[in-house]
Amino acid sequence: MTDLPHIDVPLLQRPDIARLSAPLVSTHPARILMLYGSLRERSFSRLATEEAARILQALGAEVKIFDPTGLPLADGAPDTHPKVVELRALAAWSEGMVWCSPERHGAMTGILKTQIDWIPLAQGAVRPTQGKTLALMQVCGGSQSFNAVNQMRVLGRWMRMLTIPNQSSVAKAFQEFGDDNRMKPSAYYDRIVDVMEELMKFTLLTRDVSPYLVDRYSERKESAGALERRALLPQAVPTAQGGGCTPPVGDARDAATAPVCCAR
Repeated sequence: MTDLPHIDVPLLQRPDIARLSAPLVSTHPARILMLYGSLRERSFSRLATEEAARILQALGAEVKIFDPTGLPLADGAPDTHPKVVELRALAAWSEGMVWCSPERHGAMTGILKTQIDWIPLAQGAVRPTQGKTLALMQVCGGSQSFNAVNQMRVLGRWMRMLTIPNQSSVAKAFQEFGDDNRMKPSAYYDRIVDVMEELMKFTLLTRDVSPYLVDRYSERKESAGALERRALLPQAVPTAQGGGCTPPVGDARDAATAPVCCAR
């Protein structure tokens, strides 16, 4: 380690193959949350999502589809809004996700982006998306494009999700669904089957070890530094009345770094 002087050696961990095999393997059905990006009465992103949901259920998954109707714009309502609470609860419940958006003006729709924006990177000690699997699909009004799925792939990485390699893009989606709102047999349908199969495999493979897969040196270093700083802080002095406390004499720390009881 002499040629890595900037490494905190005790915090650098060689990958442990034993930790990549979970001692207890989950046996419940894979939990998949599906999001789609249109509010139209006959939404092809919703129909594609429903078709993918049937495939996932046939593959053994438990599937829940979030209806974005009534979801406010991000920051346009408090996070106690019922649709926000519903979405965040589903995100916490899930072990994998499917995002399906129409392509609009060469991008994903604002409706799909709003759903993602309402899912926080962290809620206390819980990270609702970190380490979970993600599959991406888009529907196109014209020729096949991959603009929306490419954008969503960037978002999946930002949300620290394990985004699978395969993806689906359905061209001229209005031609691919019958009057019964079921998808017609085609190479586009077969690709959706491929994507759902791959999502299931990655989800079952990673769900029990995802915390280890996304564990990072930089975060271990940051946590160790925080613990060290906390240990060096002067202890608060109990007051004579009320069981409260006051900072030590001469302590110039502000309320943000003072003991919790001093910052109340």
